[in-house]
Amino acid sequence: MLSLWLNVLASGVLLGLVYGLVALGLTIIFGVMRVVNFAHGEMVVFGVYIGYWAVRLWDVPIIAAAAIAAVAMFIFGYLLETLIVRRFVGRPHHYQFIVFIGLSLLFSGALLVAFGPDPRPAASQLAFHTVSLGLVTLDLARLQAAVASGLLITLLGAYLRFSSFGRSLRAAADNRLGGLIIGLNIPRVYAVAFGIGAACAGVAGALISPLFDAQPYLAVDFTLLAFVTVIVGGLGSFSGALLGGLVIGVAEAVAALMFTPSMKTALPYALLIIILIFRPRGFFGANES
Repeated sequence: MLSLWLNVLASGVLLGLVYGLVALGLTIIFGVMRVVNFAHGEMVVFGVYIGYWAVRLWDVPIIAAAAIAAVAMFIFGYLLETLIVRRFVGRPHHYQFIVFIGLSLLFSGALLVAFGPDPRPAASQLAFHTVSLGLVTLDLARLQAAVASGLLITLLGAYLRFSSFGRSLRAAADNRLGGLIIGLNIPRVYAVAFGIGAACAGVAGALISPLFDAQPYLAVDFTLLAFVTVIVGGLGSFSGALLGGLVIGVAEAVAALMFTPSMKTALPYALLIIILIFRPRGFFGANES
């Protein structure tokens, strides 16, 4: 019984790290630009398809596929912000909601046209290999995705904290007008921030491509999951995105064990309601001014 619980908790923590990476991308975009990306789940699914096709066509390791997804999705996010999103920054929120929901539908439709509605089973064999650590036995795909996600979150956090561009990004997030006054190139900062957010989503998608069949309909689940994660952790908080991912990952794993697998997605939403009642800011959300 102990071994079972340890395996479930470990599995939830590992998947939670990937959820944290997904939520981190959403958090960076919102924290810097104050726009809510309702197409974030589609960006994760883009990463899933990149991982699927990179392994299927070129037989590359998943880590290499994740690197390809990072570059491709950063460029995609940078161009998307430059061509479309920046025209809606600063506008009323309902304008932003409409444009991002429109982008979400556009991206989902493009995936359906390109790949069809049928699930495509994972091309990687990593999910069939396990690693034993005492009483805990983990599949290699989940372990690799978690380690890569944790490393990327750490490196990205260090870059945003200590690099000159990271300081520029935080300054633009704190005070856009002040950043303009001191000479920051705010449009470029916003474009790079959106690119980083898209890259986080794409890398997470590629890393979990051995665990999820590639299909366009996953996008809605990932978008909702990202929002639940950032709200639980605290919207706009770097640490909150990571903690929220871990909490949601463990909650899903425990729900699947204690109840039924169909309850796996229900418990995180119940947790979200509880958090909103007793701590609306989330664990690390900033106080409203």
